[in-house]
Amino acid sequence: MDKQTELEVQAAAFRRLVEHLDERKDVQNIDLMNLAGFCRNCLSKWYAAAAQERGVEMDYEQAREVIYKEPYADWKAKYQGKASAEQLSDFAKNAPKD
Repeated sequence: MDKQTELEVQAAAFRRLVEHLDERKDVQNIDLMNLAGFCRNCLSKWYAAAAQERGVEMDYEQAREVIYKEPYADWKAKYQGKASAEQLSDFAKNAPKD
């Protein structure tokens, strides 16, 4: 696979991941963190960092809007539930130490 095609495939897979996360609003970020070690917020940070590395001015909130497909505060008010004691306990055990 040539480099251009590889980049196009990677971009398509990324877009599909964002779409999948958008379709699964029932999956909370804490669930993603506990199971996979990353969440929508992590993806937003990575997106902003990648943009900045390429000279594109983008802050965390702008990147969140790309990932959440709306302002984070709006998404949070509509879809984010309260974490259970079990979720918080699992998070404390498994959270990345960065």
